[in-house]
Amino acid sequence: MQTTSPQEAASDMQTAGQRKQKSALEQAGGTKGLVFSALPPVVFVVANNVGGLKAGVAAALLVALGIAVQRLTRRESIQPALGGLFGVAIAAGISWYTGSAKDFFLIGIWASLAGAVAFVLSVLLRWPLAGLIWNSATGKGTVWREDKRSRLYYDIATLVLAAIFGARFAVQQYLYQADEVGSLGFAKIAMGYPLLAVGFLAVAWAARASNKRLKAMGLLPAQRA
Repeated sequence: MQTTSPQEAASDMQTAGQRKQKSALEQAGGTKGLVFSALPPVVFVVANNVGGLKAGVAAALLVALGIAVQRLTRRESIQPALGGLFGVAIAAGISWYTGSAKDFFLIGIWASLAGAVAFVLSVLLRWPLAGLIWNSATGKGTVWREDKRSRLYYDIATLVLAAIFGARFAVQQYLYQADEVGSLGFAKIAMGYPLLAVGFLAVAWAARASNKRLKAMGLLPAQRA
């Protein structure tokens, strides 16, 4: 299963904060990384339509395993591949157990709802996750919380992420209820990295605006802005 979970989104945000010089596409593993992330669900849908559920499960697992092996042999970072392999294995296991192809997408659907709720709650608790994760990753701690305007910036970025995860849940849950397995596969890909890139842009905007204010207020040293 290759839907980006809230945990993966947080991990991606931390990596982006630590390596700001790299683009969002590079953080996702480049074009090859995007293609690799899309392959297991696409292969599952196609193989399921052609040969049934067992063929779909086997094909998705083999593709995910092949991606992990390919990265290992090329001495590339295999953490994303291992995470993808684990996700596909869990999704395939659930689908195999229930005997329903649409259940291959079940964990990703509910993970999206959990992410949306977590982001909204963090804003209500005045600890917006966008600010907490980004500033922890970049070593700025919680100084941003001393400025109400900075908190507002990160509130907005966090709510953008909440909207993204909420949209994923709403669309994919509708398709799940309608038994649209092929459309679920397409929605998983279309609402994955492309939408997450929008969220990263919102976080980057909030960080830039907050850093500018904190620097002007003397709360953030110039070299850390």
